[in-house]
Amino acid sequence: MKIFHTSDWHFGRTLHQADLTPAFEQWADFLVQTVRERNIDAVLISGDVYDRGIPPVAMVDLLSDTLARLTETAHVLFTSGNHDSAKRLGFGSALMRPELIIRTDSLRSDSPVVLPNRDGDIGAIVYPIPYLDPDVERRKLAPHQEASLLERSHQAVLSEALRRIRADILGGHYSIFSTAAPLGKIPRIIMAHAFVAGGKGSESELDIHVGGVDCVPSSIFDLREDTGQAASDSAHARPLIDYVALGHLHGAQQVNKAGQPVMRYSGSPIAFSFSEEDQEKSGVLIEFESASSTPHIELIPAPVYRPLATIRDSFDKLRSAEYSRYRDMFVRAYITDSARPRDLVARLRKVFPYLLQAIHDRPATNAATREIHALTSNPLGTLRDFFVENGGRTLTHEEEHLIEHVWSKHGEHSAELSSARIFAAGQESTSAGSSAAHSLSTNLSSAGSSTLTLQTCRPRNSNDQE
Repeated sequence: MKIFHTSDWHFGRTLHQADLTPAFEQWADFLVQTVRERNIDAVLISGDVYDRGIPPVAMVDLLSDTLARLTETAHVLFTSGNHDSAKRLGFGSALMRPELIIRTDSLRSDSPVVLPNRDGDIGAIVYPIPYLDPDVERRKLAPHQEASLLERSHQAVLSEALRRIRADILGGHYSIFSTAAPLGKIPRIIMAHAFVAGGKGSESELDIHVGGVDCVPSSIFDLREDTGQAASDSAHARPLIDYVALGHLHGAQQVNKAGQPVMRYSGSPIAFSFSEEDQEKSGVLIEFESASSTPHIELIPAPVYRPLATIRDSFDKLRSAEYSRYRDMFVRAYITDSARPRDLVARLRKVFPYLLQAIHDRPATNAATREIHALTSNPLGTLRDFFVENGGRTLTHEEEHLIEHVWSKHGEHSAELSSARIFAAGQESTSAGSSAAHSLSTNLSSAGSSTLTLQTCRPRNSNDQE
């Protein structure tokens, strides 16, 4: 039995406003081809198929086309994640073709999905758990005989879903004790969308903290025949689960501890943040050679649409041949010049067409006492230096006169010089003053802000007001 485990497709997501549609299409084509070439029996998608509850129409069409092609040769089972709208994603699931199973209702977590192998026999039994929002599921999953709600935590609602699954494994239609068929030897898999303790997150996962806690211990998935969910009190307790197919974290990783069933995050097939630039994206091929055997795990590398790279250097060096190899990558650039270069982003984009972030990483400096005194005793000089540094030229006589006029009228009280005030003052002046005002207000705005604020540093006086 061959099963391909994947998750977190996030169809419809962008990367710093860059369109990732070609990356999604590339992944879909790769997955369909892999399933056909490797004779894979089933595909499991553990949540976050879409990036938001109402996805773009183009992404709905892409998912529909992908599922249609996959179900020509394999069964597909997927659940909703914390980014998906469970109701919308699950609409019409009862009407789907037998090869496509969608599970978005937590109350059906203990209703197993039987996946056939190539011979038509039962190849695996899967319990799909969608993302469980504690604020919703603590009421929905509360046992009917109990008046109180479940505790408001991820662990409480997931533990209840797993308690029900364990009860079905031991006493349900496909019980391990069934005499109708040797079901005790059939591999059993749990799908879940959660943050398991020990997993390593990235910047692109949505925060799911509830009550200050966002994770659950791996031990709750270690279902055993005679000791419930804790394996530590009986080394001989019969394990009930062979593999846990996890979703939510975007890095591929294994999180189970020794003695527990294999628990893996497939990770997202595409990088959605620069924190993932060093991750090797992949899918998980799970193969059970024989009934109730330890699964063989193979990570199948996902195609890379466009690599991500973070570079850091001076502006001139970044534009040199030394960095030419990054031209076709999604780039985040840190510019280390002490002064912010003019037209920084536009000039860098000529070298890096796929530049997504340009950050002026100016070295931090500590001002000496005499430098602070110079700032407070000569604020107009500081203003002149600001315009020279950010505007790239010295000020004309008319511009200097206008700055002095505006500062004497407004700056001493508000410690603030705005392009609006400069322009207004210029309109009250001569034509030369008006021209200077237009130049200065444009210069100030292009420096990154329409307002320049000077914070004066002076000793507090007992007469000062709070």
